[in-house]
Amino acid sequence: MRVPPLPADQWDDAVDRALAVMLPQERRNPQNASNILGTFVNHPDLTKEFLRFNTHLLFNSTLPPRLRELAILRVAHRTDSAYEWMQHVKLGLREGLTDEDIAGVQRGEAGDPFDRTVLTAVDELLASYNMSDATWAALGERFDKRQRMDFVFTVGCYVTVSMALKTFGVELEQER
Repeated sequence: MRVPPLPADQWDDAVDRALAVMLPQERRNPQNASNILGTFVNHPDLTKEFLRFNTHLLFNSTLPPRLRELAILRVAHRTDSAYEWMQHVKLGLREGLTDEDIAGVQRGEAGDPFDRTVLTAVDELLASYNMSDATWAALGERFDKRQRMDFVFTVGCYVTVSMALKTFGVELEQER
């Protein structure tokens, strides 16, 4: 672990303000915040600004939540991020993904044609940091311009999250 969670005695007002962007008061403490947030608050100013962006992607995005989670899981799989995978499998199931959908993410397969388009779009972005015209148009069959923008930013954000998780050595949550 290169960047351990911030020790409890160092959780101050700056940490509270950073986490207030995403968490209710009762979760803004070392016992109830996740390992990722406990690690990120080593840099409260960065955490606060990142969480504003991430909160948009998770809670205010124009993307349908099920498809957002499908894309994030593909990023987690392709970047080999165990933490991201574990967290977003739970979220994905809550948003309507099935166990078969999740298994398909790992194979790069989906029974639904639009789900396949989502997986292809993630793969193209990760391979070339761009999306082919054909895939952009295929996403446009169900996504408007803002949704496609949210999609690209979601993929990019979760690549960044994956890099941070792996580089900092954020440990998986202990089941409570």
